[in-house]
Amino acid sequence: MTILNSKYNAPGFLKSGHVQTIYSSMFRKIDIPNYVRERIETVEEDFLDLDWSKIGSGKLVIISHGLEGNTNRPYVTGMVRELNNSGFDVLAWNFRSCSGEINKVLRFYHSGSSDDLETVIEHVNKDYNYNTISLVGFSMGGNVTLKYLGENIRNKISNAVVISVPCDLKSSSEELSRKRNWIYMKRFLLKLKKKLLAKKELYPNKISLEGFNKIKNFKTYDDIYTAPIHGFKNAEDYWAKCSSINLISDIQIPTLIINALDDPFLSGSCYPFNETEESEAVFLETPKHGGHVGFVDFNNAGSFWSERRAVEFLNNSMRVK
Repeated sequence: MTILNSKYNAPGFLKSGHVQTIYSSMFRKIDIPNYVRERIETVEEDFLDLDWSKIGSGKLVIISHGLEGNTNRPYVTGMVRELNNSGFDVLAWNFRSCSGEINKVLRFYHSGSSDDLETVIEHVNKDYNYNTISLVGFSMGGNVTLKYLGENIRNKISNAVVISVPCDLKSSSEELSRKRNWIYMKRFLLKLKKKLLAKKELYPNKISLEGFNKIKNFKTYDDIYTAPIHGFKNAEDYWAKCSSINLISDIQIPTLIINALDDPFLSGSCYPFNETEESEAVFLETPKHGGHVGFVDFNNAGSFWSERRAVEFLNNSMRVK
């Protein structure tokens, strides 16, 4: 049995998934770490931008951000600070087109871009000498992390923590299309439109924004853009092939999934109780509150509960490579 009872107790006025989600995204302010940026090439001569925050440790954590996020988002910088303060070097990497510069090739990133995470990990193993490497992923980055671990059973990763993971992409997309979630959907589409406009300048004959303003959900967006750009038949094919729920049972290193029960982005099937009940490696923790990438806490250190919980799990489940 690897389903855990959670000790997170949300502040009284934050016992709402929507309030936690919005508060964490809009009102939390964290100083940007003194990142040192490194650019690496992919096999198709594209690039990935990596942001390092080093303290001289032999332990490294690689962080994967969420949809339309980047390494400067408060949930990333808060985690970087907590990990640095707890004795870890950190590498926070930007998915393609998320580092402030549009990527070179036609493809962007998507919820199954585990090949890019693999490129980052291979680069670290080749050019750096860490005793342990751990993974942390948020939302979409959490799905990518779980997918990578399920696909690469023989890896050199010590352990992992993923937070607010839409591990069933189809049902999560349907959840976000509900009227009560219109504000999140609208915000995502506005950001994605900006990326498409930049990509259209590079590939004017392959990208069209005609009718984009009529798109109201990820089903239509993924049918028109994500699927054809990245080699999938349609949105359904993309969701089926990239949902980490299908690979959780294959994961063999200590992995903690933290999904709040009031997360407005997640459907019932994004809580993999059956998969984790039968696993000896994957742990599921489902706090009653926390929203999407929330888990707000008020203390002198300014840390959130999810950050301290991640450090606790990483320290207590470390596997030396």
